[in-house]
Amino acid sequence: MDWLERAATLRQWTSKGVRAPHKPLLLLYALGRYQQDADQELAYSAVEEDLKRLLAEYGPGNRSTPAYPFHHLVNDGVWEVRTSRGAGSPGSGVRDLRASGAAGRLAPDLRAALRRDPALLGRMARTLLDLHFPPSLHSELCEAAGLELEYAETQPLVPGGRRRSQMLREEVLTAYEYRCAFCGYDGRIGAIPVGLEAAHVHWWALGGPDEVENALCLCSLHHKLFDKGVLGVDEEFRVMVAQRFVGHSAAAREQVVALAGRPLLGPQPGTPELAAIHRSWHAEQVFHGPSRPAVAV
Repeated sequence: MDWLERAATLRQWTSKGVRAPHKPLLLLYALGRYQQDADQELAYSAVEEDLKRLLAEYGPGNRSTPAYPFHHLVNDGVWEVRTSRGAGSPGSGVRDLRASGAAGRLAPDLRAALRRDPALLGRMARTLLDLHFPPSLHSELCEAAGLELEYAETQPLVPGGRRRSQMLREEVLTAYEYRCAFCGYDGRIGAIPVGLEAAHVHWWALGGPDEVENALCLCSLHHKLFDKGVLGVDEEFRVMVAQRFVGHSAAAREQVVALAGRPLLGPQPGTPELAAIHRSWHAEQVFHGPSRPAVAV
């Protein structure tokens, strides 16, 4: 059985680019717990809060329940659920999962495959990360899921998968004149820009194109916050800051809160500006709105 293909083809509810990372997050979490204790069953009532935190931090802004993937991942052949009454899930209702003592773990065939080939765990995790999340989040997501994987190991391994453009970073940095579109940071060491990155707006992992109109030049800090949904871009191409972001230090106020309502810097005339369709995708699927009001100058 090709377990990498199973991981790459989890059945997910999709509609018009809506993100549905529930199953990938549960499978990453299950792989992490397997790494810690291969024989452990994960009682729903014991792991519910962990899964809620993963969904809140790495899922879309709308509220979602871990009961959904806990029940439905069984259909993908990588997960099993048992209750006090025996094998089989009682359904996707939170109360039913709690009351029945439901517990899940990796499917028996998958556990056997992992015992034969321990490196399979890392390959499955890398496949899930590459297909569902941007590289800027891979390392911390592994940590949040309890996976002991090096960031260098989280590079694309999906057979026949799309290849990232090697030219995009230079094209994006040139379009934005080597400065962060949010804060204007433009640091260099000699002639080499440092701390500036090409950030996909509609995530490449979820089908976003490798094009300048789907990217922003951002400093490392604001790239990470953009991918985490703390920052976004509104219809007037001004920076949005999520109300859920809290920071009391001067650095947090000056580098994040003060960005609210600020117009994007760039791109320069003659280069493609951020396409509305990609901006809208990020606002709906990543940004943790509502946004803060613009900061008075």
